[in-house]
Amino acid sequence: MQDKARSMMDESCRTFAEALSQRTPVPGGGGAAAYVGALGVALCSMVARYDEGKPAFAARQAELAHTVAAAERIRAELTRLVDEDAAAYELVSAAYALDREDPARPEAIETALHEAALPPYRIMVACARAIALLEGMAQDCSRLLLSDVGCGAMLCRGALDAANLTVCVNTASMRDRERAREIDEQCVALIAEWEPRAQAIADHAIGVMKKGYGHGHTA
Repeated sequence: MQDKARSMMDESCRTFAEALSQRTPVPGGGGAAAYVGALGVALCSMVARYDEGKPAFAARQAELAHTVAAAERIRAELTRLVDEDAAAYELVSAAYALDREDPARPEAIETALHEAALPPYRIMVACARAIALLEGMAQDCSRLLLSDVGCGAMLCRGALDAANLTVCVNTASMRDRERAREIDEQCVALIAEWEPRAQAIADHAIGVMKKGYGHGHTA
């Protein structure tokens, strides 16, 4: 069980990956999705910071500062969601551990499932916001950093898809099928809009690079 006094995000990348590989319930898929999304949006911050202060981007300094600030808020949110997803899973685990004869067990499980669906859904929403920021950077950034923008988009897309799976595993077990359908439909809408947009960023980056950086800034 997670040490309540210490966030998983206080560990090194190696330690987190090692914890993920163990036969323990957390961290799991949801936490991994949040972490990957945080890496994706961190690349957005990096690219914007490299372009800040460059004469070629003089007209975009306010926009770049806004992008950095927004990306850092999303990164902080996603790192928090690593722990929130773990805490939500523990609620589900505790509910299922109740005695099967306990009349409170079904409602406890249902409540826990609803709670457990929230962090991965929030991961999806945060990744969608990150992809929107990366779209802006893809249109006008240093050409040598365009691949980083594309990588950020693909990481966020992967996190979006992975978080969706974590939502689904919870909604599939809910007794309240109407609420489950509502959540699932919201997830489908996010996937339908933001997967293609993330892919378009990567396709744009590849297209520009294959043309020998025929347009865009050189530094």
